[in-house]
Amino acid sequence: MKIVLFLISTILISSCATAPPRNPDNICSIFQENEDWYDDSYQAYTKWGVPIPVQMAIMYQESSFISDAQPPRPWLLGFIPWFRSSSAFGYAQAKDETWDHYISKTGNSGADRDDFDDATDFIGWYCNLSKNQLGIDTWDTKNLYLAYHEGHGGFKRRTYLQKDWLQQTANKVAKRAQRYQSQLARCKP
Repeated sequence: MKIVLFLISTILISSCATAPPRNPDNICSIFQENEDWYDDSYQAYTKWGVPIPVQMAIMYQESSFISDAQPPRPWLLGFIPWFRSSSAFGYAQAKDETWDHYISKTGNSGADRDDFDDATDFIGWYCNLSKNQLGIDTWDTKNLYLAYHEGHGGFKRRTYLQKDWLQQTANKVAKRAQRYQSQLARCKP
């Protein structure tokens, strides 16, 4: 009986998860497929001042719009699942301690990392902190992403300078935000 209840609850929970968009390279397609996502990202924009294309480009890079994304689990001796390298989880790939800080500072105690609206709010909040603490413009996707990835302390210490792969990734995120901005300007209302 317990197994049957477990299977039913697993099926119900998994059926509630939103599948990643079929065409994540086109922001208009993303918002047509998931109509609430535009409203959620627009709300985060009006609250935190971080443009929708910036939010979406960061989220694409972090999770590919997979609600329960996590870092890969390494295998010990090839068959024993081991600990993940990070507590990062959800659309925004927020770590436990950063998510807890977000909740305490915003009062959003019901926020979940696997809810799109909470993830866009988190990204907006974090990028707004980057603007206020580091002086990064909200349209400067490259530097916002570097601060997002390295943390504010790491950004101040310029830890990204020793990571060519991260600088290339930040450039890719910035180009995606530019492409999303261009697409968004042509979306049907």
